[in-house]
Amino acid sequence: MKALVTVKRVIDYNVKVRIKPDGSDVDLTHVKMAMNPFCEIAIEEAVRLKEKGVISEIIVVSIGAQVVQEQLRAALAMGADRGILIQTDQTLGSFSTAKILKTVVESENPNLIIMGKQSIDSDNNQTGQMLAALLGWGQGTFASELTVHADTISVTREVDGGLSTVELNLPALVTVDLRLNTPRYVSVPNIMKAKRKTIDITALETLNLSLVENNEILSVESPPTRQAGIQVKTVDELLDKLKNEAKVLS
Repeated sequence: MKALVTVKRVIDYNVKVRIKPDGSDVDLTHVKMAMNPFCEIAIEEAVRLKEKGVISEIIVVSIGAQVVQEQLRAALAMGADRGILIQTDQTLGSFSTAKILKTVVESENPNLIIMGKQSIDSDNNQTGQMLAALLGWGQGTFASELTVHADTISVTREVDGGLSTVELNLPALVTVDLRLNTPRYVSVPNIMKAKRKTIDITALETLNLSLVENNEILSVESPPTRQAGIQVKTVDELLDKLKNEAKVLS
């Protein structure tokens, strides 16, 4: 069984995001970048399935500039077999990303696609669902547990009422949640081995896709500074402040 796992380059989750002075976008100058945490979980799950003998090959794919190879190498160090980079300097939305990934899927013919449920930069939570719809595949989203059978895969999802399990015919697409696993620490020998693994680079222009972005960023601003809390002495004083100052009670 062949698995395809997507990887996205994002600002490291430990870094405090800065806004450009003109408010046009996030300032990425000299900012530490990393693999999207949900993508890391997706790779870890694919590697665990490979260690169990369920998956025979793991392909990691990303879309972006040349520097994205850094995140692909990290995925290869975790245990993926080879990488694919669709190289472009364009800023792409979810639907354009899904259309590009569809061409990769049609070329590689994987049995299973594993994706993070969302990226921590845009937080759209759309690409996996859009890709499954374009392919006509079954999808299991927000997976907290996976079980692969001969021709099907069971996906357990956390929902408001508890747990929900769906069974999908393969090929299928799964997006993963935080509770699925804890990604491993990568050893130095595996980092060295990853340097010798293959990353195939394809220019986006050669795919001859019609990509139209329908979303436009008008402005970006930091959230308002949180005000310090206050202490009240009585319940009546609390209710008065909630009603007359916070305006959350009528």
